[in-house]
Amino acid sequence: MRDNEVVNVGPEPLSFDEVIEVARHGAPVRLTDDAIAAVAAARQRVDELAESPVPAYGISTGFGALATRHIDPELRAQLQRSLVRSHAAGSGPEVETEVVRALMLLRLHTLATGHTGIRPTTAKTLAALISAGITPIVHEFGSLGCSGDLAPLAHVALTLMGEGVVRDKSGNVVSAAEALKQARIEPVELAAKEGLALINGTDGMLGMLILAIHDLTTLVRTADVSAAMSVEALLGTDRVFAPELQALRPHPGQARSAANMASILRGSAIVASHRDPADCARVQDAYSLRCAPQVAGAVRDTIAHAAAVAGWELASAVDNPAVLDDGRVESNGNFHGAPLGYVLDFLAIAAADLASMSERRTDRFLDVARNHGLPAFLAADPGVDSGHMIAQYTQAAIVSEMKRLAVPASVDSIPSSAMQEDHVSMGWSAARKLRRSVDGLTRVLAIEVLTAARAIDLRAPLEPAPATAAVVRALRETVPAPGPDRFLAPEIDAAVRLVAEGGVVAAAESVTGPLD
Repeated sequence: MRDNEVVNVGPEPLSFDEVIEVARHGAPVRLTDDAIAAVAAARQRVDELAESPVPAYGISTGFGALATRHIDPELRAQLQRSLVRSHAAGSGPEVETEVVRALMLLRLHTLATGHTGIRPTTAKTLAALISAGITPIVHEFGSLGCSGDLAPLAHVALTLMGEGVVRDKSGNVVSAAEALKQARIEPVELAAKEGLALINGTDGMLGMLILAIHDLTTLVRTADVSAAMSVEALLGTDRVFAPELQALRPHPGQARSAANMASILRGSAIVASHRDPADCARVQDAYSLRCAPQVAGAVRDTIAHAAAVAGWELASAVDNPAVLDDGRVESNGNFHGAPLGYVLDFLAIAAADLASMSERRTDRFLDVARNHGLPAFLAADPGVDSGHMIAQYTQAAIVSEMKRLAVPASVDSIPSSAMQEDHVSMGWSAARKLRRSVDGLTRVLAIEVLTAARAIDLRAPLEPAPATAAVVRALRETVPAPGPDRFLAPEIDAAVRLVAEGGVVAAAESVTGPLD
């Protein structure tokens, strides 16, 4: 999918790829006929309840701790406007466009299930916003991850009303009213229940989880490549990655990681140079080399668990109250973000550990007592030159930050709404810190690749494996070969881009074929 191929949004679950296309690549969307029919049928039931003298939560009552008040029909339009305006209370830095587009798409999908009671015209207007590239400005703080991502989604709902501030398709900050006018989209006058239906979802948490899973899936393969490069350049052995050894502990991720590393190292003259015990006195490599598949494999299995949770959430219709297939409208607790908060925290723990092991391998390259014949700090003239000494400092600083980010957010809870909402998930906070962890892991692995490539070059005339040689060549398109000290920050940035864009994995796969 690319080239603005339209993503169809209906009652059935979206795929991860569809979420990525809309969120990250700007794909437009279209509500399916099935979605419009389901939305219309549910709306008919909400209209019936709105006419009833019996109070119905979210339709003819206040919200949260104010749900005991029955709202007169003539005040219900004001009720919806007041709900959105008061809940659009975010603060702090602006949230990334891709995150906002993800949460808009995922909210649209829940509306399309026909379990929220929103009007078809309101759902169509949200779809039009997404397709027009209008992105409401959402702020870092405001969601407790319970009753959904209330403040972030309220900023989106505010835009539907023609209020608030957005970024247009060109990225300019403009008023929502101006952006809608330019896109020829009519603002919505919200009717009964619609304000609540637009803001009561876990969509921000889920969007950030899907984006993180997408990125971590590439990064864990990158970690296999960088670890293999380090094993090779540190004169480690590839025998520990043999399938018969992995079969003794049948974790699926471990086997996949070990197979990747064995494939990447196949044909290495550097590894072959010390395979004969007569040429090598070392019996075992350090844990950061020998146990790389065990750690990266556990990260893989953690990603797989998180992906299963995200898949269940994509099949969900998160709203309160919910319109059931038999026409009943029932209060529920499906908006609670605990399932997402737990795996978001779990992934931050896994990312921090993977980065920690990568940093330890980098550190080994720089120490003459452990790098098996390489110059101190991989410097051209140690003492005059410092080589990669401070690159490892940068890695260490990032890893330290990632360890702090690994402290779970989901174990915290601050009661709100006059104790009506007395337990919250903090899943949004877990998602925000995971995004920083994913960025940190990208940078840490990039520095390991940069350092390992330098060490491989310094092992000449011994030839590396064809796959690791391909990675070195890809890096050398923007980063020169070893020499006297240079301005290092741009070289680190170039390596970060190569990792983030999947270039390290692609280079290795040009030799090995697809890595698992």
